[in-house]
Amino acid sequence: MTAANFWSGHRLVVTGGSGFLGSLVVQRLRERGCQEIFVPRSREYDLREKDQVERLMQIARPHIVIHLAAVVGGIGANREHPGRFFYDNALMGLNMIEAARRYHTKKFVCIGTICSYPKFTPVPFKEEDFWNGYPEETNAPYGLAKKMLLVQLQSYRQEYGLNGIYLTPVNLYGPGDNFDLETSHVIPALIRKFVEAKRTGASSVTAWGTGQATREFLYGHDAAEGIVLATEKYDKPEQINLGAGQEIRIRDLVELIRGLVGYEGTVEWDESKPDGQPRRKLDTNRALKEFSWRANTPFEEGIKRTIDWFVQNSEPCARTSDPV
Repeated sequence: MTAANFWSGHRLVVTGGSGFLGSLVVQRLRERGCQEIFVPRSREYDLREKDQVERLMQIARPHIVIHLAAVVGGIGANREHPGRFFYDNALMGLNMIEAARRYHTKKFVCIGTICSYPKFTPVPFKEEDFWNGYPEETNAPYGLAKKMLLVQLQSYRQEYGLNGIYLTPVNLYGPGDNFDLETSHVIPALIRKFVEAKRTGASSVTAWGTGQATREFLYGHDAAEGIVLATEKYDKPEQINLGAGQEIRIRDLVELIRGLVGYEGTVEWDESKPDGQPRRKLDTNRALKEFSWRANTPFEEGIKRTIDWFVQNSEPCARTSDPV
């Protein structure tokens, strides 16, 4: 079946479809020929409330739901709001999956998080290790809330026949990302700090932790393509990793972004702040095998595009003191 044939006549709900990743997924869907895409906005549909999810399903009557809506942030936001991150993410997912069951939705695509993996997962993270320990403490509430949605999908498949799939991406980045220093992840936060420091002539930029932790990052457009391909081609209960296959130390990431921005000041490391999970890198062989997906954007090229986007879409600002 061609992509156009798969999407022909299908109505979709894409929660979080106006956000960074969601807008890229919606763009990909339209390129595939999908015409009926309903993107609920949080001001109109609070997915934590059953009656509002009910209203959404009555209006949209989707054949497919892609659930991207989430409350997310970096280490600081996770430490500041663990209760909110657990409650909101769990409840939105629980309500949406239950509504999909009751409205006989053909397919439910749930986006999880690498934060659900155990703190000391062997590298590269394999899907088989997903349950072999407790997540890293600073983002465990968020990671566990999303992890429970995999349990719900698998149990609903067993009892009700709901075709639900679960995708686990690494940290995303790219043009259009969230650059708010209070809630952003490490790449947009670093880009903003270095760009603003260069603009204002600040002598130093502060980064959190020791810089020794490693991370893997996936360009947003590559992630969107993986989600759409999985929706078309993957129908099994086992989760699927989405990653780029490249691990980088935070200290090296800082130097890469500093060099690409052209900032000549110093970096001060606040080692009183947490590093988070020691290492992160996903094994993505299952995605390649099941729906022929792999990330295609070279990391440095993706970072350059993200820096260029921020420079072109931000105003000069004196705020440089917030930690990464």
